[in-house]
Amino acid sequence: MEKSSSTSTSTEKIETSGGNGQVLDGSDIMELVGNEEVFSSFVDHKFQELDRDRDGKLSVKELEPVVADIGAALGLPAQSSSPDTAHIYTEVLNEFTHGKQERVSKTEFKEVLSDFLLGMAAGLKRDPIVILRIDGEDLSEFINGPGYEAEMASLFSQLESPDGSLHDCIVKALEQLTVDQGMPPSSDSWVISNIVEPSLQSCAGQDYDKPPSQETFLMEFKKVAECVAQRLKEQPVIVAHSENTFDGSGIKRLLSNKFELDKTLNAAMENVPKDRNGKISREYLRVALDAIGPSAGLPPIGAIHEMDEVIREAFKMMDADDGKPVREDEFKKMLTEIMGSIMLQLEGNPISISSNSVVHEPLTPSSTLLPPSS
Repeated sequence: MEKSSSTSTSTEKIETSGGNGQVLDGSDIMELVGNEEVFSSFVDHKFQELDRDRDGKLSVKELEPVVADIGAALGLPAQSSSPDTAHIYTEVLNEFTHGKQERVSKTEFKEVLSDFLLGMAAGLKRDPIVILRIDGEDLSEFINGPGYEAEMASLFSQLESPDGSLHDCIVKALEQLTVDQGMPPSSDSWVISNIVEPSLQSCAGQDYDKPPSQETFLMEFKKVAECVAQRLKEQPVIVAHSENTFDGSGIKRLLSNKFELDKTLNAAMENVPKDRNGKISREYLRVALDAIGPSAGLPPIGAIHEMDEVIREAFKMMDADDGKPVREDEFKKMLTEIMGSIMLQLEGNPISISSNSVVHEPLTPSSTLLPPSS
């Protein structure tokens, strides 16, 4: 994910730009789960697809694809990519198996899947994803608009290696353009091979390996951008765009409402095991914090690097990683203090995240958990 900058566009602006934004706000999921007949049919199909040995129950191995799908739908990296995300996938699996190596019936599968989907719908309602069709129109408007020269001259002066070749300067400049200016993420491999590289090749000149002057850069960049716009017109790119700002306000609301806080903490306690003395290891604080996350306006641990750093700092300040067993009331107190620490950090330095991901199959989610949108 990329941190948003001053050139980032608000969701509302992007949604209406060119009239080509489709908003994923969770309403389709709510409609699916709310229609008993349709949802039962969907569950039957998904269960049959997963039940490889046709014994009428799902083993841990057979559940792995749906657990991976839920992770993808939550925006998490692959399970093996980070220790921080491993426990989240484990918790998802435990929701189905109740922490045991038992096989899961269709009824249990349906109940847990319904809960997860409703949770995803709530998340999308809070932070909608906008699906954009980038077709070159906005990029053409940008490069032919009155602000082009001033904006690109400023960008040229900010390039890390202004003494680099013209080719390198153009590539770096394309990487700085956003969906606001009509440019899909140029870091995407498909965009590079099908849009950027062919455009550069078709416009390559004799001086592409030499450092450019600002005037040369502006002129040559415009040529390449025109080629990019034309290719986007021929091969539009679908981009999923989302924005979110974590400023601690969600935690503040939760901490200020004792009833909701107690209710949320009690619910989180259901996800952590106790020893025979009724004590809880402090190593489960992250698991509990993750359970509280949706109520506190926090993303899943492992989903956003910048937020992981804030959480890690809060745990460090509280010396909360020693794994010592504590009573439930102490555990809740520590969890509350950790949230307070996270809140203070975010109030002082809010984290704004803007994500732009190329969707290689138009208007379908990266997860196969849900059927394609109609």
